[in-house]
Amino acid sequence: MSQPHQSDRLSWGDTVFLHLEREGMPLNVASVCTFEGEISFEDCVRFVESKLPLLPRYLKRVVAAPFGLGLPSWEYDSEFDLRRHIREVRVEQGRTAELKDLAGKLFSTVMDRRHPLWDMTLVRGLRGNRTGIIFRLHHCLADGIAGVGLMNVLLDANPAAPLVSKRRIKIHIPRKRDPLSSLTAGVVDSYSDFVKRILSALADLLSMAERAASGSNVDPNEFAKLFPEVTAFTERLRFNVLYRGPQKFACTEIPLAEVKAIRHQCGTSVNDVILAIVTATVRRYCELHGERVKGRLLRMMVPVNLRGSESPSELGNRISLVPVTVPLDIRPPRKLLAAVHKRTEFLKHIHAAELVSLAGGLIGMFPTSVQGLAGPIASQLPVTPFNLVCTNVPGPQYPLYILGHQMLEWYPYVPVGGEMAVNCAILSYNGKVYFGFSGDVHAAPDLRRLEKLLEISFNELRESANLRPPQKSKSRRKRQTVPAAAEPAQTEPAAGAAASAASPLEEKRQPAYVARSEPARAPSQLVVA
Repeated sequence: MSQPHQSDRLSWGDTVFLHLEREGMPLNVASVCTFEGEISFEDCVRFVESKLPLLPRYLKRVVAAPFGLGLPSWEYDSEFDLRRHIREVRVEQGRTAELKDLAGKLFSTVMDRRHPLWDMTLVRGLRGNRTGIIFRLHHCLADGIAGVGLMNVLLDANPAAPLVSKRRIKIHIPRKRDPLSSLTAGVVDSYSDFVKRILSALADLLSMAERAASGSNVDPNEFAKLFPEVTAFTERLRFNVLYRGPQKFACTEIPLAEVKAIRHQCGTSVNDVILAIVTATVRRYCELHGERVKGRLLRMMVPVNLRGSESPSELGNRISLVPVTVPLDIRPPRKLLAAVHKRTEFLKHIHAAELVSLAGGLIGMFPTSVQGLAGPIASQLPVTPFNLVCTNVPGPQYPLYILGHQMLEWYPYVPVGGEMAVNCAILSYNGKVYFGFSGDVHAAPDLRRLEKLLEISFNELRESANLRPPQKSKSRRKRQTVPAAAEPAQTEPAAGAAASAASPLEEKRQPAYVARSEPARAPSQLVVA
């Protein structure tokens, strides 16, 4: 296989996600996509089969270490059957609401651990001559960043439909290790992982100490004002109740160019704009249900990518968490955005991501057998460390295709559980920012109200930034082609990750936005987001 060698042992972080899962509370990352045209089920099966040599983890299942002594491992599934992982469903009326309902049902079910932990569901009968595809991956297999990387492997950047051989691909499955060798390897790998985590923790502490000594500390007045927010207990909101299931799924999108225009106009980051929009949406949702917001805080768990630039598609979980805490009662949109920006900058300066990663590494030092017993219990404790997860993943800013069918929409999903019964995932793709809301039906039976509330919050922020949307063109949009070798142009990653500049292709496709107070000028004078 052409894939670089990857460890067959799960990391401690991947193992934690495996152990936190319980029946009725799956821990998967997923996406709900729509493609233009009708996609043949048989052609899709052959196409995915042709990609399997590039995705060896798709052929492996999770196997626990003998007697729980050591970390679980990835082993080839000797009974692998691709048709167990790809299925098709037809919706009756073709409405998008039916696609969301189906996604909610799938996201409520736990995958069979006897086989590789991924699947695809083709959804037929959608209006507008579209085909839906729902992708699911267990969180122990990939986080959001790695999930986007896998989609880039599975899909094509070229609109030309590839020639797929009708011959079955033969995959060599190595022999299983004998139990004694497996036990020995598990103990040795676990001990090695334990030592690496200790060394990594020491390196993190040394790095933070060096940066603190070099003068990267925040202003003492700023520290005294904001640090109490970070350390305060999380106050439950109406949806912070123990997850019972099943789930609902809601989604919407906004133009990426407008988000970048707001960022440029207000001097913040793309991630700050998105967090401000989500905060205003949550405030509106709480007020809609008569909940008091004055004097209350919203604490969002914002994942931060820890991968280096040389390994953006590395599998597994390489993330830390940042607790972004924002006052919920700030109503002026620009004032709210400034408050979010101030807090994300503060968290960068105090190295919050490194501190959380360090704490997580210490938790992972507990024996695997203890984690296995404690995980399902911990997921049912009445503890609210955060109000919700808000994960923002950059995707490619050009269209992707499967068998020549362009992907039109790409809505992300992040799991819910514990007392975080409503969460939000954000993904940018081809000039739009897609939001996916996951929620327990008991905690948020009207979850889809968040779609409209988010659009209202975005429009309000855009108006306050004194921006006007571009005039809609009446001409039909032409298909955009990007060479398969092109690198995806990413939006700004979550707080703490390095930003990457937009490519020239991205700039040409995105419309310009100007301040309302200025008349439109020649194209060369417009500020491109």
